[in-house]
Amino acid sequence: MRDMHEGMDLTTLRWFLVVAELGHVTNAAAELRVSQPGLSRAIARLEGELDVPLFDREGRGVRLSGYGRIFAEHARRLVAEEEAARRALAQAADPEHGEVVLAFLHTQGVWLVPELLRGFRQHHPQVTVRLIQDRAVTLEEAVREGRADVAITSPRPAAAGLAWAPLITERLQLAVPADHRLAGRRRVRMAELAGEPFVGIKRGGGLRTILDDLAAGAGFRPEIAFEGEELQTVRGLVAAGLGVALVSPAPPGNEPHEGVRHLGIADAGATRTIGLTWVEARTRPPVVDGFRRFVLSRVEELSGAPGYN
Repeated sequence: MRDMHEGMDLTTLRWFLVVAELGHVTNAAAELRVSQPGLSRAIARLEGELDVPLFDREGRGVRLSGYGRIFAEHARRLVAEEEAARRALAQAADPEHGEVVLAFLHTQGVWLVPELLRGFRQHHPQVTVRLIQDRAVTLEEAVREGRADVAITSPRPAAAGLAWAPLITERLQLAVPADHRLAGRRRVRMAELAGEPFVGIKRGGGLRTILDDLAAGAGFRPEIAFEGEELQTVRGLVAAGLGVALVSPAPPGNEPHEGVRHLGIADAGATRTIGLTWVEARTRPPVVDGFRRFVLSRVEELSGAPGYN
């Protein structure tokens, strides 16, 4: 395969990515407002330059080949780098105008993210913040591929090239129905929960991994009665009696969910550190760097909230 930077223009890379997303050359041409023959020739030239087939034909559509899937990862990064550079140049003269793309965990949308945005907008009202909400693994991909500038996530990303700074550490709790046998307790040990049905976050979520690890340390495997993505839903199902749940602390100032009691967990490891991640080597527009610095400046203040370290 030839060096992918040789003779390769970013317009063709963008066209390639649109075809990969839509799985259809004609539809991609309509989306891009170019002719279908012209788009087909551009893709053929790209395949010729790389000396590999990027797509497999499938009926009237196409899908990425094994080579295409590998190339798409690199193409997204190249396009993201070029877009970041353009944004940086456009905003260099006025860092108070521009856009920040912030990705964050579902569980941080109730208190932490709104608290940060409220403070940031007081000082930078002309900056637009676009939000992406998802699971940790998807957030990491969004930052690596340039679809997000920064992400508030947990655990610390393992991918090379991602910087990460801790913001807060949550002291996790056990949510139980108000009439549960343990509802009158202040703290419990995980070993006391063997055999209990759990309402859990879906696999791939940080809280689910911590639950599995805590249960394994206590000598049992949690029986999952239901899997969800948002803690508000999880707490509602706990109130309905479907099971117990490992949850982050209730946001400061929020009333506890009706029908649910929150207990401390005595086991070591019943905590979760939430941090900010970004690509260290990527060119950051001044507005993005300003947002990053603002978030990191709030660490001490955020750590003083009840239920957080």
